[in-house]
Amino acid sequence: MAAKDRKKQLARQRFERQQERRRAERARARRIKIIGAAGAVAVVAAGGGGVALYMNDSDADEGRCSYTAAPGESAGKAGRPPSDPAYGGMVQATVKTSQGDVVMQLDAGKAPCTVNSFAHLAKKNFFDGTPCHRMTSGGALNVLQCGDPQGTGMGGPGYQFPNENTTGATYRRGTLAMANSGADTNGSQFFMVYKDSELPPNYSVFGTITRGLDVLEKVAKGGTEPKGDGAPKKKVTIQDVTIAGK
Repeated sequence: MAAKDRKKQLARQRFERQQERRRAERARARRIKIIGAAGAVAVVAAGGGGVALYMNDSDADEGRCSYTAAPGESAGKAGRPPSDPAYGGMVQATVKTSQGDVVMQLDAGKAPCTVNSFAHLAKKNFFDGTPCHRMTSGGALNVLQCGDPQGTGMGGPGYQFPNENTTGATYRRGTLAMANSGADTNGSQFFMVYKDSELPPNYSVFGTITRGLDVLEKVAKGGTEPKGDGAPKKKVTIQDVTIAGK
């Protein structure tokens, strides 16, 4: 190999190593340490590494939502939701998966901007064909996490928005909540609680599961790789998400 070609190869290898380190750093930035009864549990979260606030006081007073670009992410195929929430009260959503349907009641009264975002992504078919990439079982955390188009725990819709409905939040069986990488970094990743879990009130609760908990429990019984915290062995792929009446 010519010296010039060898230099190019070495430069390329250095670049690839740098990129791998950066990917690893971003992955670490998306982990939040949760201390529960079973000890330290890492919860993979969505979005970029920074914390940003998007809703100023005037927006909040007017009941409007604000969504801004997530650090390190390009604009998603779905675009951003409208600033004015499209829903009020309770809204039904049906998540059709390869393991069965999960029906949810979304609470737009308590989490209008979160429901607005979730419904927007559903109507844009953002979730279609995406995996539920992570399941945790045993101890303090018992959830199935979905909504990442990359299936790695690092993907999102290209925007992020503030937390909602976290004051006094608990994560009992049937709770539907947003994953995040810190306060106000919500994107598209969400988790469904199939067994009471111990988490601090840092994750936006935006609904409850009314049917399909048996689907989640079936997947949990199938185990994960690695054991207890990883991809479910019973692969779960979201096929479609429908919002009633919209």
